[in-house]
Amino acid sequence: MSLDRIDARFRALPLAALADAALGRARELGAQHADVRVEQIVSQSIDLRDGTVTGVEDATELGLAVRVVVDGVWGFASHVELTPERAAATAARAVAVARTLAPVAIERVERAGEPVHADAVWVSAYDIDPFAVPTRDKVELLGEWSQRLLAADGVNHVQAHVEQVRENKFYADLTGTSTIQQRVRIAPTVTATAVDRAAGAFETMRTLAPPVGRGWEYVTGTGWDWDAELAQLPELLAEKTKAPSVVAGAYDLVIDPSNLWLTIHESVGHATEYDRAIGYEAAYAGTSFATPDKLGTLRYGSGHMHVTGDRTVEHGLATVGFDDDGVATSEWDLVRDGVLVGYQLDRTFAPRLGLERSNGCAFADSPHHVPIQRMANVSLRPDPEHDTSVDELVAGIDRGIYVVGDKSWSIDMQRYNFQFTGQRFYAIEDGRLSGQLRDVAYQATTTDFWGSMDAVGGPSTWALHGAMNCGKAQPGQVAAVSHGCPAARFRGVNVLNTQEEGS
Repeated sequence: MSLDRIDARFRALPLAALADAALGRARELGAQHADVRVEQIVSQSIDLRDGTVTGVEDATELGLAVRVVVDGVWGFASHVELTPERAAATAARAVAVARTLAPVAIERVERAGEPVHADAVWVSAYDIDPFAVPTRDKVELLGEWSQRLLAADGVNHVQAHVEQVRENKFYADLTGTSTIQQRVRIAPTVTATAVDRAAGAFETMRTLAPPVGRGWEYVTGTGWDWDAELAQLPELLAEKTKAPSVVAGAYDLVIDPSNLWLTIHESVGHATEYDRAIGYEAAYAGTSFATPDKLGTLRYGSGHMHVTGDRTVEHGLATVGFDDDGVATSEWDLVRDGVLVGYQLDRTFAPRLGLERSNGCAFADSPHHVPIQRMANVSLRPDPEHDTSVDELVAGIDRGIYVVGDKSWSIDMQRYNFQFTGQRFYAIEDGRLSGQLRDVAYQATTTDFWGSMDAVGGPSTWALHGAMNCGKAQPGQVAAVSHGCPAARFRGVNVLNTQEEGS
């Protein structure tokens, strides 16, 4: 890829001089490994309520980080001043941290090998840098969307939001690897609300458009038909306000990718992070029932379940060319034919599984945070033999529910017992959709749920959804991640009535 696509202000920084100063000083002080990151993270969020701007927030974070291994112990330091002198001093502080920690270190750092990637350049797949678009144009578009919905019968309030991030990262280490990268992501959402003042109640309906690794072209129609979705929203909301409340019990489900992605994230994505599986990490999402002693034997789900970790899929939020360990990214299996076969790893954890290379899951959300093992784009593969449609999945159900869109969720600290709600629910009767339902949540254990999956849709039903704000670690870090999946069918899943449960 060409350096010309990298932000000119980032390219103008003295990146090579910073790396030479930091790495040279770390080597002089006895570090066996050293790497330096220079990061520039530019973000903007815009919020409108009923067509009126309620907030525009712009932020830029810039700094350098030095990480070292001295006699098997990590050291880390960072700074906001980008001069060679400060880079060398930061490296010296990182070495001092490692030596200070040496007496209390329980185990010595061992890192998997990685080929040298010299002068590598990577840029994510997007057309229009959202930061090249004037803020007034963005506000105008969100305002036009809002007014379009407010003009519809039954819509009382509209919230419109867009978040954009451009992340630049330079990495260099003592082996000779040097990478410079730029990735862009964007997350637009619109929520319509209907208020029943007499009953003191309200209902909402949100767009299904996922956050993606694209640019401003996404908001103007590339990759998503905003006009079509906004036109449907008032009618869908009106139907939801009149829909009957679900009768709790066991149902067959067809789950749309716009909902299933979150179940994958919580019950598979977090559960197959190796640091959680060995109890090393527990912040935010707990540990995992999928422990290494079960690798190769745990029946995670049915034979239709094939889940991959992937840092390369186009437009994925976790897609990048090289991770923060200097590892070239890839795709690999986590669950194959329903059996647990792999984990998400960085270079420190890979040797514990006897692996020669990491699968590229190291990431830090700031130059002032240490890279940790973060989630890849964890995705369920579609049917490889038949392009099974949603209609065909529904046709195989006598009494069930079609679940669309994500909303609230809950899962235990072992990633095992869970429940999920959604945006829209449709009753299935005798193989056909028969109108919306309300107050639906599905509940199961992870292995029972995935074990009940008796069919997956084909490639035409596959879609990439995800989140911009997956949290992990202490101090907390945030990462964006996508999950691709087809529609899928599940048998005999317990459905709760959320109104009854809440009361």
